[in-house]
Amino acid sequence: MERRRFGSLEVQVPVIGQGTWELEGGYGASAVAALRKGLDLGMTHVDTAEMYGSGAAEEIVAEAIAGRREQVFLVSKVLPGNASRRGTVRACEQSLSRLRTDHLDCYLLHWPGPHPLEDTVAGFEDLARGGKIRSWGVSNFDVADLEEVHRVRGAHGPVCNQVLYHLGERAIEHRVLPWCEKHGLAVVGYSPFGHGHFPSPRSRQGQVLQQIGDAHQATVRQVALAFLVRRPPLFTIPKASSAAHAADNAGAGALRLSGTELGRLEDTFALRASSDDLPML
Repeated sequence: MERRRFGSLEVQVPVIGQGTWELEGGYGASAVAALRKGLDLGMTHVDTAEMYGSGAAEEIVAEAIAGRREQVFLVSKVLPGNASRRGTVRACEQSLSRLRTDHLDCYLLHWPGPHPLEDTVAGFEDLARGGKIRSWGVSNFDVADLEEVHRVRGAHGPVCNQVLYHLGERAIEHRVLPWCEKHGLAVVGYSPFGHGHFPSPRSRQGQVLQQIGDAHQATVRQVALAFLVRRPPLFTIPKASSAAHAADNAGAGALRLSGTELGRLEDTFALRASSDDLPML
């Protein structure tokens, strides 16, 4: 599993991590087994949020990482409506309780919201000084939002921007990814398989993925993940609901695509015209 420096942090994080959105939806023991298998295979970046199942996903993560917390780069998120200065601290403390840990490695504002960024950042900095988080970042921030958070940044962040990024949705490559590269932020792509819109095997796009995969004895999803982490700031956090699915995701961590293969994928999954809107699911 390839590991890279995560933004400005002096820590190496696996390029393929584990997402948990909707993992609480009836998967139960299978979800815990999937997360543990992922940890076994080096996917120690685990991402969750207070929003996911109203905290249920954090409880699943707690069970999965029990006894292994020191191995994990653990991330959670505060809902924008909770992200006042005091609300950010309170929400984090509740997440820590559900996760059964005393700190997060990174804590994110889930998307821009009603509270002034100065207040949210002040809450993050209070948490960092108290040892409850080691860094903080943002999610679903476009360039205007990033410029604002850069203006009010504190001593401990931002270190990353988590955004929608998959083969069919490459909008961040226009402005958001270059901005983050310039300012030293990690870019963490969520929903890397398109949340139910992965190319069909019979489609032209699916056939290209299969041909590249066959050349490497890799699966089409491994090819997709390898493409999505092809640049130094990029990380991705696929979800897996079974141990077998987690193992398939982890296999992308050592896959290296050639320049020709990357170019072929860029042509096949064309980057659409620029827009000021940052897409979200």
